[in-house]
Amino acid sequence: MGCSLKRLNSKGERRWTAVYFDRRGDRRSAGTFATKKEADKAWKDAEAKVNARRGDHLVRGQIAFRTYVEETWLPNVTVEVKTREVYTYQLYAHIMDFFGDLPMLDIYSTDIKEWLTELKQLGVKATTRKRLKQLLSSILSSAVDDKYIAENPCLLVKTDPVAQKPLKIITPDQFSTFYEALPDEMSKLLVETGIETGARWGELTEFRVKDWDTDQRAFTISRAVVQVRPEFHPEGKRFFVKDYPKEGGYRIVKVALHLATRIDAHITAHSLEEDDLLFWYAPLRHGSSVPNSAHCLTPPSGRTKPNARGRTYAHGTMSAYTAGKCRCAHCRRAMASYRRSRRAKGKDDPRPGRRWDTDGHIPNRWFREQIIKPALKKAAIKVDIRMHLLRHAHASWLLNGGADLMVVKERLGHGSITTTERYLHTVHNADETALAALDKVRKHQHDDRDLRSIPTQRQPLSNEELLTQMAALQAELTKRLSGGEAGTAA
Repeated sequence: MGCSLKRLNSKGERRWTAVYFDRRGDRRSAGTFATKKEADKAWKDAEAKVNARRGDHLVRGQIAFRTYVEETWLPNVTVEVKTREVYTYQLYAHIMDFFGDLPMLDIYSTDIKEWLTELKQLGVKATTRKRLKQLLSSILSSAVDDKYIAENPCLLVKTDPVAQKPLKIITPDQFSTFYEALPDEMSKLLVETGIETGARWGELTEFRVKDWDTDQRAFTISRAVVQVRPEFHPEGKRFFVKDYPKEGGYRIVKVALHLATRIDAHITAHSLEEDDLLFWYAPLRHGSSVPNSAHCLTPPSGRTKPNARGRTYAHGTMSAYTAGKCRCAHCRRAMASYRRSRRAKGKDDPRPGRRWDTDGHIPNRWFREQIIKPALKKAAIKVDIRMHLLRHAHASWLLNGGADLMVVKERLGHGSITTTERYLHTVHNADETALAALDKVRKHQHDDRDLRSIPTQRQPLSNEELLTQMAALQAELTKRLSGGEAGTAA
């Protein structure tokens, strides 16, 4: 039960503090007043609201946004490991600086609009702003459920519309050119398996021998791996294996005979066991025999442009690179040669190459930088191929080949057919089919107008005129009948 406590302020004046207890039994203050009567009324009103389970947010909502997020929301939110890592980054990169010190009760829709405007001015893309607002809305909705605030102000705020860009689909010829430029057999097999199965990167790099059925020529996709920072991994590692793929359901995906034969040969050649990864991290070792295009340049000639002091330097010298600020191939080669010679003598303490922390799984960034990009440069194709782009190509090629939409959905592991439907616009002959239908309708209307244009006369027709009109009608009737039979046959 609450009470009013007498106290003295800094001036020695008597004041009364209204004290009550919340539902957890914690002592709370309902304010300080000049008279005991006012204080008694305040704590009784507060206690009545607690007993009626109303008004908790008036007290609990005084805590800062940062405190609520760090102590209540983030430790208890139920999300996957990778999602928690993304949420944490987004919070401290874009949200916490603006809202962190604000009491939960003092976050209004005007604050959210101001925050979104600030993000826009900083160059944050509309797609990112929409996702950040969704994250903030999720936090505030949770605060409503936890009785920290009465309503979610995010629900009153709209973000800028985000145009959904059409998917970029590589052609079979582009894929073949890219495939031939890949550096080794395992990367080729991995990429071909990706385009044949449509598997996500996390599913593809978690394939193990036990997931492959030789007789059925099919993979069972039952797990996925995600790469996270050690502080977000339950065991402090870099790769976390989920016992389920995205959308939760297992699926079986068959492959063509030629790929199945290569997979069997790959397993046999490397003596892989049941639990071994089908594709693993194998860094390439580039020998010194790799030709350097800079060595094939013609001998340097001429001098650099005058620098700030008006001086020029001969191309292909250290002075041209440092003092002349020249970055032509000759001057860069001279500087590279100088640095190489110093490193060979153990000078300059060169930084060692990056060592990837991995348990055998292929790091996404390593594969992108060391395998994909060099192959794209060698193939000289305009499409920036990423591994997820192969998944898009898989779906598009299936639909263009006449596969059923539901079959494509099952192969891709989509939870909703709506997700699969976005690939329909990639069907190459879709526009041609629509144009043909439009042309057919317009042609029939034109034929109807021709028929209605046959003149009618009140005066009796002569025999020649009658025969002419009968011939025209007979020709039109024959044309329509032949068109109907053709449509029935089709």
